[in-house]
Amino acid sequence: VQLQASGGGLVQAGGSLRLSCVASERTYSTDYMGWFRQAPGKEREFVAAANWGGYTKNYADSLKGRFTISRDNAKNSVYLQMDSLKPEDTAVYYCAAAITMQRITRGECDSWGQGTLVTVSS
Repeated sequence: VQLQASGGGLVQAGGSLRLSCVASERTYSTDYMGWFRQAPGKEREFVAAANWGGYTKNYADSLKGRFTISRDNAKNSVYLQMDSLKPEDTAVYYCAAAITMQRITRGECDSWGQGTLVTVSS
């Protein structure tokens, strides 16, 4: 399965961005899709994930309330709405897919997208 992420860009602090990721096909390995990010000089970290129906979601504790994940099954897509952005949110954001919530949260993913850069200016 190939994942294609888009939607990154430059935004001022306090602004919003919506990231999109589309999977090339629907398989069991896309039951859970989500987002990770990697800031310069830092390790990749989990951001959020959702199951196929979008009713089971998991967020990094530090991002709850500002980031919202959603899915559109008809489009094999997952989205990340990012509000109240801060300069520390600057990172390359990657979408990923896995067969369980536990695996995707741990970064044990079956597929990874190419990443999209989000830059938040102060």
